[in-house]
Amino acid sequence: MTKTKSRILAALALTTALTAPVLIAPMFTAPAAVAAAPTVSGVQDFSDLAAKVTPAVVNVAVTMKAGGGEDGDEPRMSSDQQKQMEEFMQKFAERFGMPMQPGQPGQPGKPGAKPQRPAQKGQAVGTGFIIDEKGWIVTNYHVAGKADEIVVSMADGRKLPAKLMGGDEKTDLALLKVESSKPLPFVSFGDATKVRVGQPVMAVGNPFGLGGTVTTGIVSARGRDIQSGPFDDYIQTDAAINRGNSGGPLFDMDGKVIGINTAIFSPSGGSVGLGFAIPSSLAEGVVAQLKVNGKVERGLLGVQIQPLNEELAKSMSFDGDKGALVAQVSPDSAAMTAGIKSGDVIKSVDGKNVETIKDLTRMISSMKPGTSAKIGLWRDGKDVTVIAKIGGDQKEAKVIKASADQVDGKQADKKAEPLSYGVSLAPLSKEAREGMKLDDSVKGALIASVEAGSPADDMGLKAGDILQQVGKEAIDSPQMAADKLKEAKNTGRPVLMKVYREGMTRFVAISPRAA
Repeated sequence: MTKTKSRILAALALTTALTAPVLIAPMFTAPAAVAAAPTVSGVQDFSDLAAKVTPAVVNVAVTMKAGGGEDGDEPRMSSDQQKQMEEFMQKFAERFGMPMQPGQPGQPGKPGAKPQRPAQKGQAVGTGFIIDEKGWIVTNYHVAGKADEIVVSMADGRKLPAKLMGGDEKTDLALLKVESSKPLPFVSFGDATKVRVGQPVMAVGNPFGLGGTVTTGIVSARGRDIQSGPFDDYIQTDAAINRGNSGGPLFDMDGKVIGINTAIFSPSGGSVGLGFAIPSSLAEGVVAQLKVNGKVERGLLGVQIQPLNEELAKSMSFDGDKGALVAQVSPDSAAMTAGIKSGDVIKSVDGKNVETIKDLTRMISSMKPGTSAKIGLWRDGKDVTVIAKIGGDQKEAKVIKASADQVDGKQADKKAEPLSYGVSLAPLSKEAREGMKLDDSVKGALIASVEAGSPADDMGLKAGDILQQVGKEAIDSPQMAADKLKEAKNTGRPVLMKVYREGMTRFVAISPRAA
């Protein structure tokens, strides 16, 4: 991401469209379903479409308990449970604008006042939609995933208690169930893969607790990654989405749900025409699993991966910058059993090209644990294929992200002079290992310091990193590292370095400065 883009996004607040209740108005009974929207005097008329689908859209009111009753009759939470609830309620207040009162979790009491027990309940409202006549309802996980009580308000005015049947925090989806004496109106998923930028769409939701509200717009973009998780693939729309719309449907002109409204970019917390919906192509499979199992079962390969850029590709003599670079292989994982190694580039899975690390994450996650996958690799200048038996979802594969934490230079001994790359190296002494809590299995040369403005500094290397590999050679001492870096400089190409930091490894490609 460019610096300019980073500054733009930093000026915007990413807000999930959930709200604390402000005003809840009664819903009106929608008229009978009729044909989809005609055009009147050149302006799209959504009234027939709204009448067709709004009976299946519901308001979702949630209650989250913060503690026991004041009279002491209700069981008290453990200290760990209380701390977890306080952290959740504080984040809830910060993200969704719910005012915190003195004495509530995350807010100290007034000066001089006696300590107060946490407030009993926190409340918020969102939106959901019914997907079959038996009362299955889809909403966002951040709306209902941590709720103690859930009440659904129907378009005909009925209020029904709902039960959380399953949730998936990684995709921000949850599935509820209500019981009704008669069949309920419902809507169906459409095919989000066929959605086109510019086509008209309609959102229905419960903004600010006002009740059923219809807004319209177009599809502004597809495949948006807003850095909210590993499965970001949002539909962007300019249809007004506000707090309280979370979990509500985004319809196409046939009345099919093509997205679940989830987040907005906004400097104020209100709609500025930048809304994001989870595509039905992702949601439908997740909902199907939640309905059967109450959770989503995902495959796991067992690798730490990072993006492949032009400099890294050049240092590896790899043609192109598409693929996922394996930074580290987890012990006893599917990848290790299959023979995948650190430094491999994963190019394909079952014949499907891997262009980005998120492609790989989605491909592997969609596989059922225990199935076999053909993994196409690039290794040492050659294409290699291995068969991996996909494991269970214990931990999501991730991009290696370095922190800026540094290690005090006093921990390093025998500092070397900065090389052409701008790093000073030192042995991994006993004192250094103790200071960084490293066991003997971690090998390499300690980066004692990084010269400001140097090639290493530009690539994000920090004092305290461990240089473990230069090119294809494993490093066991500062002298060996220095020799290999000098050799690499003579090639005129960027040199590939494998760096260990805080339990994880990553690769960087660094060009030497002129000597």
